[in-house]
Amino acid sequence: MVQSELARGTASGPYRGIGEFHLYESANANGPVAKKLMVLAEQRQLAVLAHVDDEAVDLLMAHSPTQGRELRLIWAHTGIGGAPIARVRQMLERYPKLMGELSYRPGLTCEGGKLCAPWRELILAFPDRFLVGSDTWINQRWSSYDEIMQGYRGWLGDLPPAVAQRVAWGNAAGLFGVR
Repeated sequence: MVQSELARGTASGPYRGIGEFHLYESANANGPVAKKLMVLAEQRQLAVLAHVDDEAVDLLMAHSPTQGRELRLIWAHTGIGGAPIARVRQMLERYPKLMGELSYRPGLTCEGGKLCAPWRELILAFPDRFLVGSDTWINQRWSSYDEIMQGYRGWLGDLPPAVAQRVAWGNAAGLFGVR
């Protein structure tokens, strides 16, 4: 079923990604569906948006044919579950196509909505690996969409303009092949 649906694509063209999917426990990343999904995503060069903790990222990457070197995984709310910045950095270094999605990320900003220094340093070290999302998974989040985006504009303003542009939309456009 999944293979035929992927082959059909959509009216606007082929699928480019899968997700956001949630694994509520890291061990679920070892389930048969998760394993098949990682293989399929890598084979089809699909980006996968996963709402998981750092342990699950490692497990998911291990299921890809290249052990995560070619899997385009977007880590929703990068570091959610308490992964420290050093661990996020380690994972970005280990997995060359891992992307960090920064919506609804506690600890990203400090006083006045500015980027916290460790996050600013990490984004500057990996300017092509971060992107923003809206995390509009419930209707209430849509009603505050403008406010959410205004908050992003605030901390994006703490970055050099070229980096801010990449994080705001350029990295996502490149990932999904959009001009």
